[in-house]
Amino acid sequence: MDAKEFPRRRKRLMDMMGDDSIAILPTSSVHMRNRDIEHPFRPDSDFYYLSGYPEPEAVAVLIPGRPAGEYVLFCRDKDPKMEIWYGRRAGLEGACDIYAADDAFPIEDMDDILPGLLEDQDRIYYNMGNDQAFDQRVIGWVNQVRERIRAGVHAPEEFISLNHLLHDMRLYKSRQEIKALRQAARISAVAHKRAAQACQPGMMEYQLEAELVHEFIHQGARSPAYPPIVGSGANSCILHYIENAEEMRDGDILLIDAGAEYEGYASDISRTLPVNGKFNEAQKAIYNIVLKAQLAAIEQVQPGNHWIDPHDAAVKVITEGLVALGILKGRVRTLIKDKAYTKYYMHRTGHWLGMDVHDVGDYKIDGDWRMLEPGMVMTVEPGLYLPAARGLARKWWNIGVRIEDDVLVTRDGHDVLSKDMPKTVAEIEKLMAH
Repeated sequence: MDAKEFPRRRKRLMDMMGDDSIAILPTSSVHMRNRDIEHPFRPDSDFYYLSGYPEPEAVAVLIPGRPAGEYVLFCRDKDPKMEIWYGRRAGLEGACDIYAADDAFPIEDMDDILPGLLEDQDRIYYNMGNDQAFDQRVIGWVNQVRERIRAGVHAPEEFISLNHLLHDMRLYKSRQEIKALRQAARISAVAHKRAAQACQPGMMEYQLEAELVHEFIHQGARSPAYPPIVGSGANSCILHYIENAEEMRDGDILLIDAGAEYEGYASDISRTLPVNGKFNEAQKAIYNIVLKAQLAAIEQVQPGNHWIDPHDAAVKVITEGLVALGILKGRVRTLIKDKAYTKYYMHRTGHWLGMDVHDVGDYKIDGDWRMLEPGMVMTVEPGLYLPAARGLARKWWNIGVRIEDDVLVTRDGHDVLSKDMPKTVAEIEKLMAH
């Protein structure tokens, strides 16, 4: 990400905050995996969006109009002994020289310094509820300032959530962000192709997961954006199946939902494959309904349309398809009104995509579905899930299909960022041919 991107974001946010205000953004906590082993650290997305600072134990503070510097970073100081064990630190100088902080202080001194920064501010922009321990520290700092009111110090009186301002900013992607999202999708498409070509009966689901993750890292994406889903047979009908622990059998369907994270930005791609490389007739029938629904939904990703329009388009195609196959019975309009399709299609057709795989941003404004605008990025992912069940013909049992792409809203339509991964029946069977 271009280093100039972060100051622009901070300035825009501070312009919206106005004078006499302060924003406090802690990064993520370090989490233990087991005993003394830590999970790999990833910065909080809001914090990283504004700072670009990758290290743990850090708090960003924005104070519009502060003469000594509007952007203050509390972070770890240099420590040669600790750096031998755990790697280099930017330190206070690096916080200013590399990450463009106007001022930097040791994280250990925050309780002494931050109350002074709160003095004579009217409003605190801070997201309560993410970290109860940090919430209590913020309240404690405010109370310290209140104790000095008799000395003529003015204490903040208003807490405002940062979400409304910051998450709306994050919803509209810059050129740099779109570049990162496009690369994340490209890497993921390469990995999905690799998994499709490696797939064969008798393999374990986790072996295909290994193919995906290997390609992510090989291509420069050091982590999946979320735990990969590799579900074959009955597992294809479990929406968030992540055990990936069973043998893939000849004749089964395989649902892969996996995306790489690149430079802090997520991709999210789903493809459904025949384990043996050839769809049977029942699998093909269900697959083509979902594909037709997805194409209809993608067509609705247009500026000026509403968030719900792609979903409505997918629901119509799916309901018509299920009626044509005899899986649902009745009039299409009535079945849609009664949501009869939710027995086999129970989720929305997509979500926002960005730094978080389920990215931030309101879906409704004042009770109405949000209008799509250029710069928004979303997934389009209809599906059908038919587990073995009484009343359902056996030929449909354990067919789970989801087809998901990452789609950018452009000025004149849309751009499918993940188009490098094929998705028609003929394309998939050709890709898998050994």
